Amino acid sequence: MSSTDTAPSRTASAGTAMRTTAPRRAREGTSERRAGYWWYVLPGAIGFLAVVAVPFGMNLWYSLTSFRGVGDPVFIGFDNYRRLLGDPLFWASFRHSVAFIVAMAILPTAIGVVVAAVLFNYISPKFGTKVASVLRATYYLPQILPIAVAGVLWKWMYQPQYGIINTTLRDLGLGGLAQNWLGDSDLAVYAVMNVLVWLQVGYTVVVFMAGLSRVDPALYEAAELDGATWLQQFRAITLNQLRPEIAVVLITTSVAALKVFAPIFVLTRGGPGTSTIVPAYFSFANFFTTNKVGYGAAVASVLALMISVVAVALLRYQTRNSEGFEDGRG
Repeated sequence: MSSTDTAPSRTASAGTAMRTTAPRRAREGTSERRAGYWWYVLPGAIGFLAVVAVPFGMNLWYSLTSFRGVGDPVFIGFDNYRRLLGDPLFWASFRHSVAFIVAMAILPTAIGVVVAAVLFNYISPKFGTKVASVLRATYYLPQILPIAVAGVLWKWMYQPQYGIINTTLRDLGLGGLAQNWLGDSDLAVYAVMNVLVWLQVGYTVVVFMAGLSRVDPALYEAAELDGATWLQQFRAITLNQLRPEIAVVLITTSVAALKVFAPIFVLTRGGPGTSTIVPAYFSFANFFTTNKVGYGAAVASVLALMISVVAVALLRYQTRNSEGFEDGRG
C-alpha cells in the first residue's frame, strides 16, 4: 500500500482520537473544578455539624431517656413521646401556635402588602420618595428593637393601673374598656398577638416594597389608561406580581411563629396559668424549671419535626408558584 493511500486513514484515526479525548479532558476538567469547590463548602459543613447536626442528635438521644440534668440518663425508649400524646398542655401549646401564626404570618402579610402598595403607588408619587422612605423606616423600627426592650415597652403600656392604654381609655370616658390585658387569661393571648403583629409588619412592608420596585410601571400606566381604579390595580397587578414575595414572607414568618419564644418569655412566661404557652416555652420550662430534660427534649424534637414539615411544604408550594410565575402562566 502506498503512502498516499494510508494518509486519509491516518487523518481519520487522528480525528477519531481527538473526538474521544476532548470530552474526556472536559470531564476531567469539570471534575477538578468540582473538587476545588468542596473546599468552599467545608466551613459551612463544619458549622452545620457543630451548631445543628450534633446538638440535634444529642437532643434526640436525651428525648429517649429519663434525665433530670444530673447523674446518668436512663434509656426509656419512646415513653416521653407516649406521654406527649396524652398531655393536654402539649396540645394547648400547639393551639396557641396556630393563633400566633395568624399574628406573625397572616395578619402582617395582609397588612404589609396593603401598606407597601399605598406607600409605593400613592405616597411616593404624591409626596416624594423621601417621605415614603421615612414611613417605611418607621414601620421597620420594631424589627431593630431588642425583644427585651419591646417587651418592657409593651408591658408598661399594658399595665392595668398606670399603663398608657388604660389611662387613655379612662381619659376618653371609656374606663369600662380598661382591662388587665396581660393578667387576664382570656385576654392575654390577644394582647400578645397584638405585640407580634406590631413586631412583624415592618418586615413585610420592606420586602413587599422591594418587590414592587421590580414591577414594570407600564402595567400601572396601561391600567390607568383603561380606567382601572386603585383597588382594581391592586388586585390585578400588585397582588399578582408580588406572589413570590408573599410566598417567601409566609414561609419565614410561619416558621418564626412556630418557634416563637422570646416575646412569650418577656411578656407572660406562658401565663396567666398556661393561657399563652407555646411549644418552645413548654420545652424550656421542662428543661430548666422542672428539670425534666428528657421530656423537654421530646417536645423540642416534635417541634423541630413540625417546623421542618411546614417549611418543606411551604417551600415546595413556593417553588411551584415561582415556576408558574417565571413561565408567565401567573
